[in-house]
Amino acid sequence: MPWIYLIAAIALEVVGTTALKLSDGFSKLGWGAFSLALYTASLLLLSLVLKTMPVGIAYAVWSGLGIALVALIGTVAFGQRLDGPAWVGMGLIVAGVLVLNLVSKSG
Repeated sequence: MPWIYLIAAIALEVVGTTALKLSDGFSKLGWGAFSLALYTASLLLLSLVLKTMPVGIAYAVWSGLGIALVALIGTVAFGQRLDGPAWVGMGLIVAGVLVLNLVSKSG
């Protein structure tokens, strides 16, 4: 169950970050409020995950996948362009998350 909560927390955080972009610095209050609600729900789920999962593993997965997904959304939905080194760096983050979960005995 913690993995389901963690995936849901990541999804809520990613949508919340997208809504934050759409809020235009909170000048569009509806998007800003939506973003805050999603962040709150995401953190609530993350707190439930941390009852049974090591904080380092949970946060690495949460932040690493969140970074990659938000960058992808920025590229697709907002036309933002990242250079090669930025994509390599994000690939390394994702690779680190995979190592933590597939190879490391820490989790």
